[in-house]
Amino acid sequence: MDDSLAVSEDTIRTTVGDLALPRMGVVEQIWETDPISAEEIESRAASATSDLDFDHVPDGGEVAIGAGSRGIANLGTIVRGVAAGVREQGYDPFVFPAMGSHGGATAEGQREKLNTLGVSEETVGCEIRATMDVETVGRTPERDVPVYADANAVAADAIVMVNRIKPHTDFGGEVESGLSKMLVIGMGKQKGAKMAHDWAVDWSLRNMLPEIAGQLLESLPVAGGVAIVEDEHDDTTLLEGVPASGFLKRERELLETAYERMPTLPFDELDVLVVDRIGKDVSGQGMDTNVTGRRHFTINEPEPESPEVKRIYLRGFTEKTRGNAMGMGQADFAHRDVKDELDWPKALINAITASTVRGVRLPPVVENDRAGLLGALGTVGPVAGDEARVLRVTDTMRLQRVYASAPLIEAARDRDDLRVVAEPDDLAFDDDGDFAAPSPDDGH
Repeated sequence: MDDSLAVSEDTIRTTVGDLALPRMGVVEQIWETDPISAEEIESRAASATSDLDFDHVPDGGEVAIGAGSRGIANLGTIVRGVAAGVREQGYDPFVFPAMGSHGGATAEGQREKLNTLGVSEETVGCEIRATMDVETVGRTPERDVPVYADANAVAADAIVMVNRIKPHTDFGGEVESGLSKMLVIGMGKQKGAKMAHDWAVDWSLRNMLPEIAGQLLESLPVAGGVAIVEDEHDDTTLLEGVPASGFLKRERELLETAYERMPTLPFDELDVLVVDRIGKDVSGQGMDTNVTGRRHFTINEPEPESPEVKRIYLRGFTEKTRGNAMGMGQADFAHRDVKDELDWPKALINAITASTVRGVRLPPVVENDRAGLLGALGTVGPVAGDEARVLRVTDTMRLQRVYASAPLIEAARDRDDLRVVAEPDDLAFDDDGDFAAPSPDDGH
């Protein structure tokens, strides 16, 4: 891509003038968690299948296990446990990708996406059947909207979804991201995902998901799902088998738990938020909008009430997202690496399918971190740089340790839920003008 898109540090400096940079320290959030031990996860996942509805499945019948594309902790181990639990009950499991249009909307791309997340035939011990073919399994009663499902899943004797329950990035409702969404959009493949997001512009996913999920539960042999809830460290804290009979009700209850365990920024009002990386393995929107407070790219969906962030500077991508730039549209400035590493076709396919094309708008590109920070500070109003409320995070999933400017460090001293780990110090940059310090939550 043309390097002229990257604005130089000298140009930014000339524009903003003699602006002081903030001194930054380190703040740690204090969370009380109780994760499931690594040794127990597989057996707990297997045990969860005993609560599912297999009464209608013949001995030796095929059970389709839906696995998605999110960055779920221990996903390979959990899916292996679910497959083992299904097999122990006398059925023949196989895994299918339930991820809408992800993986470039190709069967091989979706198989590879599962592989990068630790789900392969070798790791989970059963066949993986990937296809983009779907069957039309019905139409909604009032709007006459077609309802699609993965052809391999439809042909199975039972369907089991495996997914994390968490707040959604595009909307709020009784059912958000979890088993029902995977059933409707993930299992619907590219065609079903596109249908759902098209209609969501007027219908809203908060209303659509429960209705179509209910229809799929009536039309297909869904045995239920294995629900996952993660804690603030993104460790597995709950594994529960949810039978089809209690699908929607129990998911609503688990969503409340997920909201309580969701990591958030330690401060609600910021002048500048620096995000080191975005990615589909972090959030469906690259940056979790529940964390950034920015949902403006979704039509007819209100913004979260908090936090209030004046400017966001984005530095790069996670390795696993493979250049999918979904979410960069939330940022106000972006590092040159974002421009150089983004995969436009992959990002645009995802954005069109989700009807969130604003989410892949390329922000103004700067050549280095110093330019990005100066540009952000120079556009937040009459706030002196050394008095600005600046936070730097690894990503919107890893928020235990963050870099915080001096005013935030002072505010943290009076709070029981925060610990000051390092006192404010001058920012250090390398020869290229990029931050010398590593991501704040690396290794934590």
